[in-house]
Amino acid sequence: MNQTRPIVLAAGGTGGHMFPAEALARELLARGRRVVLVTDIRGKAFGDALPDVPVERIRAATAAPGLTGKLRMVVELVAGTAQARGLMRSLDPAAVVGFGGYPSVPTVFAAQQRGIPTILHEQNAVLGRANRLMVRRAGLICTSFPEVKGLGTADGRRIVRTGNPVRADILALRDCPYPAPTAHGAVTLLVTGGSQGAAVFGEVVPRAVALLPEDLRLRLKLVQQARTENIETARSAYITMGVQAELAPFFRDMPARLAGCHLMIGRSGAGTVAELAVAGRPSILVPYPHAMDDHQTANARALAGAGGARLLPQSEMSPESLSALLAALLADPATLSSMAKAAFAWSMPDAAQRLADAVLARIDGVSTPAGGLAA
Repeated sequence: MNQTRPIVLAAGGTGGHMFPAEALARELLARGRRVVLVTDIRGKAFGDALPDVPVERIRAATAAPGLTGKLRMVVELVAGTAQARGLMRSLDPAAVVGFGGYPSVPTVFAAQQRGIPTILHEQNAVLGRANRLMVRRAGLICTSFPEVKGLGTADGRRIVRTGNPVRADILALRDCPYPAPTAHGAVTLLVTGGSQGAAVFGEVVPRAVALLPEDLRLRLKLVQQARTENIETARSAYITMGVQAELAPFFRDMPARLAGCHLMIGRSGAGTVAELAVAGRPSILVPYPHAMDDHQTANARALAGAGGARLLPQSEMSPESLSALLAALLADPATLSSMAKAAFAWSMPDAAQRLADAVLARIDGVSTPAGGLAA
């Protein structure tokens, strides 16, 4: 292969799209390849993390409600595609890898028009709308989940499961075995809900904890992300119960918190599911009910189906139902250990390497086995 031609990574600006792009960039750079990132003007890009990766910004807009929002998206995508065509001519890339998000569409589309090999990476268990637009002409589709809704059986020969890369500090938890709780020892419950916490967790979790058997409640050590406006109310409730609790809008040491927890309650974004699996930590997953195409439910169902999590739809999460599930799990160290082991076994810790292998094999014209790469 001609290693002087760059590999272009096209990604929307959110972390869910940008992090796997960054992980692939690191792996390709380590293998001596040139990498260029293309995102929109709002994308945070890699910043100081990878200063050697040039960044090109094009116009794009995500889907917005109403006719005006849709028209603006179309106008921006057309303008971005014109810019992307110019980039494809000047960069002459060996391949373009799309990570989803509408800002990736113009670049992948322009590459497909010029006959440049295109690879898609899908982080979720439901094919995202941007990738859905580009999938028909993509040469390879790299998935994070064994099954992805929206991919037909005819796509099978083009699909390879590479997994979803996780941060290095999460990957390091592979060397931290799951600390199964003891019969009478402290039990650590970690509750997350995004960078600002989920309001529903701030309301339901304290009420669910109050319903736990007293002996279990007094053994509980709770670490919870919560919205600023909910923290004092929740803290007062925990103090009244005699529960040791640490609450904050954001924890900067999340890998350490995950390492020490016996059970996590949280959403089921693609990154969260990948991190839980790589770390080998059991969880109760409450999918965000308004996620596009309900992809978080599909993500949670996959990990739960592998035995690594319990799926609890938000519509069914009452203080009573959550308390009953918590009591059953926290009082059963064997089940928690089994869930941890199942999550660990389901994970793909070498996702970045597998993704790079798949991309370079596509550039070389080497076929990859359907469903995954050789270990």
